[in-house]
Amino acid sequence: MADHRNSSFLLNLSHHPRWTPNPSVRERQRLRSIDDTDTVNTRSTVSTSAVLRSRSWWGNCLMLPFLIFIYLPCEAWGVTFTVAVIGPWTCDPMYSKAYPDLAARLATTRLNKDPYIKKGYWYDYTLVNEDCKTSRALARFNSLEGYGSAFLGPSNPGYCSSAALFAKNWNKPLLSWACLKTSMEHGQYPTFHRPLPLSSRVLFSVLRYFRWAHVVIVTSEDDLWEATGYELAASLRALGLPVSSVVTMDSDKEGAAKALKTIRELDRVRVVIMCMHSALIGGEAQYRLLTTALRVRMIDRGYVFIPYDTLTYSLPKETHLHALTNDSSLRNAYDGVLTITIDSGENTFYQTFKDAQEKFEIRTNTPPEQVSPFFGTIYNMIYYMAYAVEKSRMETGRWVDGETMLDSDGGVEFEGFNQPISSAENGLGMLVRYVVLDSDGGDQLYKTHTLEAPYTLGIYGALKYNGRTIHFAGSTPTTDSRCWFSPYITCSWGMDRGTLIFMLVLCCVLIGGGVAYYTNNGGQIGIGTGGTVGGPLKVVLNLDDLIFINTQTSKRKLNEDSMMKSQLDVKTPRHSVSGRSYFASTPEISNVAVFEGDWVWLKKCPNGNTVTNVNENTQEVFTKLRDMRHENLNLFLGLFFDCGIFGIVTEHCTRGSLEDLLNNEEMRLDWMFKSSLLMDLIRGMKYLHYRNVIHGRLKSRNCVVDGRFVLKVTEYGFNEIILSQNIKYHDGRPEDQLWTAPELLRDLGLLKKGTFSGDVYSFSIIMQEVICRSSPFCMLDMPPKEIINKLKSPPPLCRPTVSVDAAPLEVIQIMKQAWSEEPEKRPTFEEIFKQFKSITKGKKTNIIDSMLRMLEQYSTNLEDLIRERTEELEVERKKTDNLLAQMLPRSVCLALKTGKPVKPEHFSEVTLYFSDIVGFTTISALSEPIEVVDLLNDLYTLFDAIIGQHDVYKVETIGDAYMVASGVPNRNGRRHAAEMSNMSLDILHCIGTFKMRHMPDVKVKIRIGLHSGPVVAGVVGLTMPRYCLFGDTVNTASRMESTGLPYRIHVNQTTVDILHELKLGYRIDTRGMTELKGKGIENTYWLVGRAGFDKPLPIPPDLTPGASNHGISLEEIPPDRKQKFLDRQARHK
Repeated sequence: MADHRNSSFLLNLSHHPRWTPNPSVRERQRLRSIDDTDTVNTRSTVSTSAVLRSRSWWGNCLMLPFLIFIYLPCEAWGVTFTVAVIGPWTCDPMYSKAYPDLAARLATTRLNKDPYIKKGYWYDYTLVNEDCKTSRALARFNSLEGYGSAFLGPSNPGYCSSAALFAKNWNKPLLSWACLKTSMEHGQYPTFHRPLPLSSRVLFSVLRYFRWAHVVIVTSEDDLWEATGYELAASLRALGLPVSSVVTMDSDKEGAAKALKTIRELDRVRVVIMCMHSALIGGEAQYRLLTTALRVRMIDRGYVFIPYDTLTYSLPKETHLHALTNDSSLRNAYDGVLTITIDSGENTFYQTFKDAQEKFEIRTNTPPEQVSPFFGTIYNMIYYMAYAVEKSRMETGRWVDGETMLDSDGGVEFEGFNQPISSAENGLGMLVRYVVLDSDGGDQLYKTHTLEAPYTLGIYGALKYNGRTIHFAGSTPTTDSRCWFSPYITCSWGMDRGTLIFMLVLCCVLIGGGVAYYTNNGGQIGIGTGGTVGGPLKVVLNLDDLIFINTQTSKRKLNEDSMMKSQLDVKTPRHSVSGRSYFASTPEISNVAVFEGDWVWLKKCPNGNTVTNVNENTQEVFTKLRDMRHENLNLFLGLFFDCGIFGIVTEHCTRGSLEDLLNNEEMRLDWMFKSSLLMDLIRGMKYLHYRNVIHGRLKSRNCVVDGRFVLKVTEYGFNEIILSQNIKYHDGRPEDQLWTAPELLRDLGLLKKGTFSGDVYSFSIIMQEVICRSSPFCMLDMPPKEIINKLKSPPPLCRPTVSVDAAPLEVIQIMKQAWSEEPEKRPTFEEIFKQFKSITKGKKTNIIDSMLRMLEQYSTNLEDLIRERTEELEVERKKTDNLLAQMLPRSVCLALKTGKPVKPEHFSEVTLYFSDIVGFTTISALSEPIEVVDLLNDLYTLFDAIIGQHDVYKVETIGDAYMVASGVPNRNGRRHAAEMSNMSLDILHCIGTFKMRHMPDVKVKIRIGLHSGPVVAGVVGLTMPRYCLFGDTVNTASRMESTGLPYRIHVNQTTVDILHELKLGYRIDTRGMTELKGKGIENTYWLVGRAGFDKPLPIPPDLTPGASNHGISLEEIPPDRKQKFLDRQARHK
């Protein structure tokens, strides 16, 4: 009965109650021939004529106005347009949990109230169940002609093309999100329409962005998902990707492991596309696959798993997902999952669904988190279909059929379930934006990249970086050649040897001819302004020319061997870098790349995302800048324009900028080296001004230092490129304008172009940085914005203050002349060069001598640094050893540090101590959690201080239980019983005055149990190793504690015998025969004191017969604390 009710609910046909069209004879025959239970469940209606016949003539007269009132609105609508919604609603959780009946009902209800619907059609729906087997599903689809004016489905791509042919024969529209054949968009299927972007194209755009070509598809055993996997593989192969294979995962326990083993054996594959319903909405197959991948270490070894089903709906982002919250294994596995899904609007699917429930538009008590987001896709597709029908009807002025339904010009916009949606032209479906989501290691998914709606229709979608880097659990997946993603380049592997030799010979001939032509023409080759010339003469570079790398993990320099390996490993048109030597990155998160085998730096242009193409004027300007050659200029290599980034590619200097060098406190710079750097800067700027080039952006971070400590000026002519490209000028932050001349700060027009005198002013501020080895204006102790305002509006004149002792007086004078308020009074770089040359006359200031002196100082400095670091390392080592010794015995620590195994050790006789707090459960119930933690911390800190005065070893604490041993790990003869007894007496003395901070009036009582005997000790585990004791002695000591009494030290016969043998004056009272659980009845004793021990001990309470020794009485609890506890209990109820 339960299954029948669920099936009825899922397959409910929601006709409008005011009117139902009479089916034709042919349709009635089809209705009778189809199994109602499996295909469609219709709602029974009561005939109006039967109602009239059952009443008298005067009753019929009274009913007539009521019936006219009901039927009049129906006449305002022309005809009912019924949408047959087809899907496997009972055999797959992704679809069954989407509640298709509720989604379709909500869509049609809102449509019939929508003012855009011009009283043409009344929209209704029929829910049709699709068989899980492809063959049976196709056979049943043949019988559905009369079930709707249009068909939304099927969801099985295995028979999608056949269903489209049936729809063509019926001349009825068929909209399916599952059909993956690109050929279905052409004339052979005139009534087929794709409501969502082709999922293989969306996948291709993402794979192209990350350069992941070699993929494998894994499917569940269900016929639906297996057909999806094979169709997806065919679609991706049609786009040029080398899909390795389609792996079907068995449903048994070993199915996931077998599938992953097959995937690991495939060459070059690092991307796994999962065709199965998501684990986030209850997908058992995907859950087994991901958790198994975590167990076999595929998650942290460069594999990326991409769910396929999320492409068809809007998975909530930046919200807590219950599947991840409640399962740590799945949460860890999702570090290797990259989710591509439809972007949400302002509200997530869950929030929108909840809002509709609160408005009683959706009548179900199911929590939104238990509903598949495919609910929203069903709603959106029905809404889109209706809007497209109305658009076509209004444009043509007639009722629509299968071929004309979606042939409108598009431009329809409407509010989807939880995002705004518009339609493309010529029936190309909805324009929706996709996002790439990545796990943060917790239970939420965050947006990292966006694929805008217009790009989802074409092959080459432009993925946009959103500022959040994708976190990979292990190594970054290796990248593939870009030829796989270009329709103009063929990636052909496995050529025969003859063809390969022929191509090699041909290349040699072409190269030789090019060299000969170059030689005969005097080395002059014209550079096309279009930037199409290849090699080092190419002006405009893109991602095909550069390989961006992660400098944090790619520290090795290129050499000939690695380059040879790279060319063998990654077949790219130019020099490449093997994934084994460098970790690939993207231009959004890295400025360092490899070009023609050398490291280069990308200077990104602010507002570069507004550039649509690089114009000829910009290329001419750049060519002029690139042709300049000087030892103190950083060479320009090309303009970069790709993936929304525009910038300049320059040589990469490994020692960073002058600002970085000055901020490096470990680098000692004397005046000789400082003057050498300043002279390099003067020479570079002198050459620029000689070539009539204004820098305009000169600052210490635009001066770079190469591996030979030679300073080079970079970013020269940057303003000229920005102006020629018509890019909006970016003022920058106030701290970036501290080098700018005052006259430029006052005039934005001059600031955009720069001036020669303005470059001189910037040089003076750099001189202040080098001389003082500090940031600009640091001595003024003012925020940058206030400094800029003072520079703009003198008097008083705002300039840095430099001590005359910091540099030669002549240098100070040059600096002050260079920052003069009047530009015409500032010296030129030619004059500055002559003055600097006269200042250093007779002194060795060339770069070679400066480098030798610097290297000598650097060597001395390095020795001092090594000595300091060695001392610091020794201090930290001692701290670590002390911390480790507090956690494990020193002998065990030494063995673990040397990598030796710690063997279990037998101790013939030790004494163990157990104690716990009487009534701890009651105290915990009456306290807040933080108060309980404070209580245990205070108490154990007290105990730890006491045990430090005795030859004992703290084993562990579990809750309120405290365990100590003597005679292990350090043997001490038979003195262990005395050490433990002395410690117990000291603890009992201190506990008598101990008070809880939150309940000072309640006394803390403990029970103590002692027992002596043999144990075995050893280290358990590798992660967080524990030094544990094993043996019957441990159990007996615990029983002595549990059968003890408050403020009492309970000892048994073995410990008493040892204490008597030591003859140290211990006072022992006989308790009598006591039953120990698992041990029987034994004679036990109380340890009450020792000769010479005069510390007061707390008086044990007198227990009445039958009273418990495991709790505290309610009379001891303060009334306010008792009331607070009762109030909390009432709130929980």
